[in-house]
Parts: sequence; structure tokens; C-alpha cells
Amino acid sequence: MGKKTISMVGVPMDLGQSRRGVDMGPAAIRYAGVVERLENLGYEINDLGNIEIENVGKDAKREIRNVNAIVEVNRKLAHTVEKIMEEGSFPLVLGGDHSIAIGTIAGVSKFFHQLGVIWYDAHGDLNTPETSPSGNIHGMPLATSLGLGERDLVNIGGYAPKLKYENIVIIGARSLDEGEKDLIKKKGIKVYTMHEVDRMGMSAIIEETIAYLKNKTDGIHLSFDLDALDPIYAPGVGTPVSGGVTFRETHLALEMLAETNLITSAEFVEVNPILDERNKTGSLTVELIGSLFGERIL
Repeated sequence: MGKKTISMVGVPMDLGQSRRGVDMGPAAIRYAGVVERLENLGYEINDLGNIEIENVGKDAKREIRNVNAIVEVNRKLAHTVEKIMEEGSFPLVLGGDHSIAIGTIAGVSKFFHQLGVIWYDAHGDLNTPETSPSGNIHGMPLATSLGLGERDLVNIGGYAPKLKYENIVIIGARSLDEGEKDLIKKKGIKVYTMHEVDRMGMSAIIEETIAYLKNKTDGIHLSFDLDALDPIYAPGVGTPVSGGVTFRETHLALEMLAETNLITSAEFVEVNPILDERNKTGSLTVELIGSLFGERIL
């Protein structure tokens, strides 16, 4: 990673989706030993605790769920991440549903002229209030970071957009809504669906991703949704989709990214202990975080 200090913050929020439970994700990941794992790799861990989630009030805008509360949480998160970056530490954010990426990216992208993003996810998260079938904001954070959608979300941090279309790579997609497909095709967003994963192999995909982003970005954020993995390996996630990437493919991807020293921030989201099996997904998340930060078999 190039940094030996990691500042970790939890965002125990499940307001971005309809299914409850991912608010317990940060606790599940901590319980599975993430701090100890990273300390054993030689990192100094500054655990900042959790972002406080206020009581949900009645939203003025009904086309998307819980927008007021989600805006407030992401403003707090953006401020926290910005302070972490100012201190020269590596921001590691634990979710919570994927709508928290709005705040993470808002805090991070101020420090880069050309921020790249690797979006490791079964979904594109490129919906807007107009294209979303559900109105759930956890399906909108990538679009929001590109400057599309609800104005209050788009302008968190006081600027927009945070990202450019050509600086994004989505890996593991297998559940895309029609509006997302249209946007991907129109803007030429680089996407590796499960078809490409099966056909090319994860090693080639990560090599291409690194080559695609390395010379045109000055930092790369990893936004990792545990539902990218097949539910066989990660049953406790917010929105499981069968036919996902394997346990070993994912470790390989993160090991290869660690070798590049290009990842400058990361978040791991959508762990749902209610749907899990003896914290299997929380423990898997800790193993994956270990791989991202340089842990190897030998």
C-alpha cells in the first residue's frame, strides 16, 4: 500500500436498501478480527469507531428512500475520510450498505486530480432516481459520484463530479438494470461482467485493469461489495446474486492489486450478519482485507 498507518471507520447504516441487517456489518468485521489481522501484517491501526446514524425522519422526497438521513451520514463520512487523508493515513471504511461510497469518494477525491475507482460488485450501482426500479440509494453511489442523480447527494463535499467515466472499472457485474446498461454503453464505462471473468480469468482482468488505470490516474479507490462473491462463499450479504466470483479468484485479485501499491483507499460493504452463517462472511471479509494489505500464503 505504501502506507503503514491505516485509519478505520465503520458506517453502521442500512438505510440505502430495503433489507435490514447490514448496519451490523462493521461490528461483524471487527468481531472477526480485522484489527489483529492488519496489526500482524505490521500496520498501525487507528480505529476511529463508527459514524453516528441519526434517527430517520420523514423524507421530503419520496422517489428515493431515506435520502435526508443518507445525505447527513455521507457528509459526516466525507469529513472523516478527508481528515484521514490530510493526516497521511490510509482510509479503510467498513459498511454498511453501498450508499456509503458516496461519502468515502467525496472525502478521497479531493486529494487527486484523476481518481480511479475499481468497483468490485455484482451490481453497477449506476442508477439514478429516474432509472432505479426500487428507489434504493445503495444502487446509486457510482452514478452519484459521477454527478448524476439527487442534487443533495451529488454535491456532498461541495463539488461535483468526483469521478470521470473513463477512470472507472467495474468487476464481477451480473445484475444490471436497463438504465445502467444504457449508461455503460453510452459513456463507454469499462465493465468486466461474469462472462469476462469466466472467459478471460481473473488474472488477465486485473492485469488489464491495472494497465487501464495506472498511467491516467494518480490514486485508485477500491469499492468492494461482498455480493460480488457467489453466495456459496459469502451468504451474509445485502443483495445476494448467484453465479458470482469465487473465494480464490477474489483473493488473487486483491493480492495482485496489493502488489501494485496503487490502491490509496478502500471500503468493504454489504456484510449482513442476519443472513450469515456463524459470521462466515465477516470472517471472509477479514481474510480479503488481509490480502489487499499484503498477506500471502507463503
